[in-house]
Amino acid sequence: MSSFAERMAAELNPDDISSLVEAFENSCQLNADKPAFECFDHSITFAEFEQLTERFSSYLMSELGLKIGDRIAIQLPNITQYPIAVWGAWRAGLIVVNTNPMYTAREVLHQFKDSGAIALVVLDSLLPLIDKVIGSTDIKQVIATSAIDLAQPSKGFQTTESVLAFNDAIKAEIAVVDAAHISMDDIAALQYTGGTTGPSKGAMLTHSNLFCARTLSRKSVVLNKPGAKEILIAVLPLYHVFGFTANVVGSVLFGGLSVMIPDPRNLDSIIAAMKAHPFTNMAGVNTLLSGLMRHPEFDSVDFSNITGVIVGGTALVKEIGEEWQRRTGTTLYEGYGLSETSSNGACNRPESNELGTVGPSMLFQEIKTVDADGESVATGERGEICIRGPHVMKGYWGRPEATAEAIDKDGWFKTGDIGIIQHNAHLKIVDRIKDMVIVSGFNVYPNEVEAVIYGHPNVIECAVIGVPSELTGEAIKLYLVSDDDALAEDDIIDFCRAELTAYKVPKQIVFMSDLPKSPAGKVLRRELRKMSLEA
Repeated sequence: MSSFAERMAAELNPDDISSLVEAFENSCQLNADKPAFECFDHSITFAEFEQLTERFSSYLMSELGLKIGDRIAIQLPNITQYPIAVWGAWRAGLIVVNTNPMYTAREVLHQFKDSGAIALVVLDSLLPLIDKVIGSTDIKQVIATSAIDLAQPSKGFQTTESVLAFNDAIKAEIAVVDAAHISMDDIAALQYTGGTTGPSKGAMLTHSNLFCARTLSRKSVVLNKPGAKEILIAVLPLYHVFGFTANVVGSVLFGGLSVMIPDPRNLDSIIAAMKAHPFTNMAGVNTLLSGLMRHPEFDSVDFSNITGVIVGGTALVKEIGEEWQRRTGTTLYEGYGLSETSSNGACNRPESNELGTVGPSMLFQEIKTVDADGESVATGERGEICIRGPHVMKGYWGRPEATAEAIDKDGWFKTGDIGIIQHNAHLKIVDRIKDMVIVSGFNVYPNEVEAVIYGHPNVIECAVIGVPSELTGEAIKLYLVSDDDALAEDDIIDFCRAELTAYKVPKQIVFMSDLPKSPAGKVLRRELRKMSLEA
């Protein structure tokens, strides 16, 4: 880490805090009687939350024999069991592997194998999927839970020697074992991201990364009203880096209440939660905000306790921002971050908000733009965005070469995004070096989608690009060459749905006789983008 980053880390990371767990324990003692999480109308206080994490941690160590540095995958929606499992795992010194519960068997298999996870906490309805892949992984123990287990214990699945019940892992009879001795430099989580080439990679986020990210974010963007009880509507998925750092880490460290939204597609449940709580904070993406405003009860929500909403994932649509402000009296603030930077980067804020930009850099970190040779470009000129600070990942799990390519000797992380730093220090995202497509705030990597489609017996060539979408920001468009004239769009979509999460499935398909290529035979996605614009 550079001396600059070390100074920032020293200011954010007091010497008397050894790890996230110690900061967690301090918060639980300070906020013991306050509610920490609520889900399905069942609330637990910080004191109860700490007790449950102690039991789960003790179970992992004494009953399952897990050791410091072992990986435990968590594949759950936004339910209270998620943060219990995370903080319990951290008390045991384990590394958390955040896993999307919507993933197909192929997708989870790669993540489980790459991380070397030996334990898994999973929603009981996903057990049939896990059965398909577990034999090809190192996972020895599965802990399953029903979504409503804490509110109303369920017996919807059969426990076995290898499949245990979450409620059994947090029962009162478990003898408490002291938390493992870990440091701020130890890895806390593997946050899987992707690339335009090669397999998905696990960003190694340390205890220090996560602590500093949430602290600098809190110092940089102040949206809560003074003295207001902090209540967050936790609608962003917890397995996503933004939802994870905000609601599993940040709200716990700073004594807030996170109201869990298990299904973000259920707008009725979100509106109900917003009406039931004097919420002070939430975050979202274009599609969520637009959907909420179309709900018939949206205008009956009380926004008097909130000053603004942070929007990320994709560029804020001007019309959505203006309508939201007009109907709620609050402001939307665009932000920018990545898995590799613990979700932090730049963000607009009340004292400096400019539509079309992602705001200035957050405090205690640096952002610069560079040319192809790595030299800084002048203000107002385009360049690759590079970020440095105590929130930048340690590297990619098991991939030292990829780490060396992404982080230079001075600690600058090269994002692969093209941006302009304006004269007012606001960052404007212009383009992406990578061919990554962002659908409703989720990263989609063309190579992954193409690899699946190439598995179809009648596909000769294919290429994927992102195209503008009013609904999701961007959508997946597929160009395809087939040897079967009878092959239809529905055939390809059905094939993709079996292997890909819904947001990765192409929404537009164009059949072609040939794809544009370079002299070396590489498909030219830029030509396809040009064709799409001209169509």
